[in-house]
Amino acid sequence: MKIAVISDIHDHRRKLQRALSRVQEAEALICCGDLCSPFIMRDLGSGFSGAIHIVFGNNDGDLFRLTRAADEFEHVHLHGEVAELLLGGKRFAVTHFDTIGRMLAASDVFDVVCYGHNHQYEAGYEGKTLKINPGEIMGELSGSSTFVIYDTGSGEVTRFEVQEGE
Repeated sequence: MKIAVISDIHDHRRKLQRALSRVQEAEALICCGDLCSPFIMRDLGSGFSGAIHIVFGNNDGDLFRLTRAADEFEHVHLHGEVAELLLGGKRFAVTHFDTIGRMLAASDVFDVVCYGHNHQYEAGYEGKTLKINPGEIMGELSGSSTFVIYDTGSGEVTRFEVQEGE
């Protein structure tokens, strides 16, 4: 199963739309928070038809309207601050914060832990747990707009960069 992982959109609609156009092969999408505005929730829901799993980040301020926007789409699932998922036979934990993500990975309870917050791409193992930070869609703090596709069958993590002119 191919799973797209994104984080830290921060209202950057064009970059999100470019990323979504490149993840259509994935069966599910995980968003590690910091969408920011409710219109981003609508962009996600209308831009990807597979299951979308979202946790909130520290910049997701209007939770009421974000939730209302998510309710417009049956395939969008909100999980609060931490999600536990079973996808492609793998146990996932998803959170926004990198510090919490690293602690979840160190617990050895999960096969894969996804997180964001610090806007820095990271993919590697903590014991037997794969840690994935897809970087940021925003692309302004790290200098790169990135996302990941993870294949649960092969274990391959592929990093993609969204270019300005796409």
